[in-house]
Amino acid sequence: MSINFKKLSPLLNRVIVQKPDAVKVSKGGIILKQTESVSWGKVVAVGPGRLMENGQLKPVNVKVGDDVLLPEYGGSQVKLGDEEFHIYRDDDIVGILSEPLSK
Repeated sequence: MSINFKKLSPLLNRVIVQKPDAVKVSKGGIILKQTESVSWGKVVAVGPGRLMENGQLKPVNVKVGDDVLLPEYGGSQVKLGDEEFHIYRDDDIVGILSEPLSK
């Protein structure tokens, strides 16, 4: 089911992530779309943080543009128009990926 809105702003310590399509190229150069889940994604929006018991705001650990490692299970999937996004709590994100391997 698709939501007919253009923008989603996360609240509290929520993080919106867009996962890349799972794609595999065959030996002959044919692109095969896989149905398996991708375990990483790019942060597209973050909430302001979590309100602590002492009243202070604990900011989110990631920022927009970060490539993050995601847990195998969890998160909520939402589709805005033709694009698919995943919403995680800041605490659920496993880590920040950096320095991609050059091919």
